[in-house]
Parts: sequence; structure tokens; C-alpha cells
Amino acid sequence: MTLTQLRYIITIAETGSINRAAEQLYISQPSLTSAVQELEKELGIVLFYRSGRGVTLTGDGTEFLLYARQLYSEYEGILERYGKSGTRKKKFGVSTQHYSFAVKAFVDMAKEFDMSKYEFAIRETKTAEVIRDVSTMKSEIGILYLSDFNRKSMEKLLRSSNLSFHHLIDCEAYVYLWKGHPLAQEPSISFGQLSEYPCLAFEQGDSSSFYLAEEILSTNDYPKLIRANDRATMLNLMVGLNGYTLCSGIICEELNGDDFAAVPFKGDEENRNSTMKIGYVVRKNAILSKMGEQYVRALRNYLETGDNKDERKDEREMDNE
Repeated sequence: MTLTQLRYIITIAETGSINRAAEQLYISQPSLTSAVQELEKELGIVLFYRSGRGVTLTGDGTEFLLYARQLYSEYEGILERYGKSGTRKKKFGVSTQHYSFAVKAFVDMAKEFDMSKYEFAIRETKTAEVIRDVSTMKSEIGILYLSDFNRKSMEKLLRSSNLSFHHLIDCEAYVYLWKGHPLAQEPSISFGQLSEYPCLAFEQGDSSSFYLAEEILSTNDYPKLIRANDRATMLNLMVGLNGYTLCSGIICEELNGDDFAAVPFKGDEENRNSTMKIGYVVRKNAILSKMGEQYVRALRNYLETGDNKDERKDEREMDNE
């Protein structure tokens, strides 16, 4: 087994394709396939499932990838410190559910570093992929939430992925909609009031569980439901179709603009409001990098002492005038 083979495996896993990996690695596809087969034979395991759509990791492959990333990361660190050029960029990644504040904190963090010396990545993605990315060290930090509804299942999933959850803030659920919506000026909104408008939810994949949903009340039977897979599309649907979503209500106007409002969700006996415990996940016993430490500080600064509380307060004052 060589470091070159480890790099091959990591690149294939990241691209999900032998052909795309070969292009990035500047080698031929047959040479890359041969190298993988030789490593699989040496290890006595199968690393990838092959199909017409590409490749995916097997169970053994997922476990091997974790160790491969750790080892190759150490190798890159040695090159950075002792290599002749010393120009290899350090990497830092965040995977998150669709939160604008997570992006805002990332922007604030990146400004503190010379970006010519680092390779940064932020991935707004599905809940399961947030967990997978951090578990496999594709990202150092993940952002997600726990609630009374999903806590047991999520904590079990985090334990099995060797991840720990670190609390950042508690939020009651809000109805998030555009300011031109007929209900935008209400002091609070009940589930019944929302029945004639489409509920917007982030797509979690065909095999996803209700427990992986980013929105509360994910098991409800919505008369109108539209799924989207990115935040920009979600905002467009709010404006175009008077759609809404149930979320934390933390709005970053700097990134999302000032055309949207967060109105408190008014729960009832059947549709109770739920406290969302937002936090970050990392590998157990992990020591955060300098970028990771700065990112967590930026998150706490924005969520605990920063602008988002003033934004929500200003919105409520405007709504009640």
C-alpha cells in the first residue's frame, strides 16, 4: 500500500466516479482502476461498489477511507512543514443543514485567514450527508439541530458515526415566509392558518427518515408540500407561491436580503411548538484546527451576541406597529 494509492481512493470517494477521479489525478482510467484493484487484493476487501452511475463506498470502504484520510492528512502536514516548497494549502471544510447563519460565520472565519494559503469548503447538504462528511473527515465540522422529536434517533446515529454534539443555541420554531405573504404581519401563526399555503421542505433523499428532516412537524400530513434541495430555490418558492417553512427563525439579512420574515409559530395540542437545539458536530475527541476554532467563535458570536437577535426583534416590532 502506498500514499499514492491512498490519494487515489480519497479522490474516487470524493468524486463518486473513476473517470472524474482519473481526470483530476491526471492518469488514465485503466491505470486508476488497476491501482484500486491491486489495493483491494492486498487488503482482502472490496472498497467500492461499481455501477453504471459511478462508484460508492462499501462498508469496508467507508471504514478504510476514514483511516486513509487520517494518514494522508498527516502526510500533507509533513509536506507543509518540511517539504521543499512549503506551498501545499491546508484544508478546512464545514457541512451544514441549510442555515444562512452557518454561511455567515464561515464568511467571518475566512476573512481572518490568508485565503491564498488555505483551501476552504462549505457544503449545504442533506442531514445524513452532514453526518457522513464529518465522520469521514471530508469536513471538520457539521451544523445540525436536535429536538424532542428526533433526539433519540439522531443521538444514536451520531454515536454510531463516532461524533459528538456541542450545543450552540435553543430556538423556538418560527414560520419563515416572504414579507408580502398574507400572514406576514400576524403576531404568530398556527398550523391551521397555513393550510391553504404550500409547505416547503428540504429534500433528504429517497431513503431518508422523518428524523433527518430539517423542519419540525415533519410527520404531519400537509395538503400542499413542495420539496427543494437548496436555499435559493426555497426563497424563490416563498415569493412565487406564498410558500412557507418551519425553522429556527434566525435570518441573516446580509446574505438572504430583507424581503423575508420570521413569525413565531403558535403551537396547539396536536401541533406543538418544538425547541430546536442547534449545535455543531465533530469527531469524538477531535482537536479543532485554528480554522475550526475561529469558525466556532464566529458561530457563537453571531448566535449569542450578534445581529440575529436584533433582526428578529426589529421584525416583531414592525409587525406589531
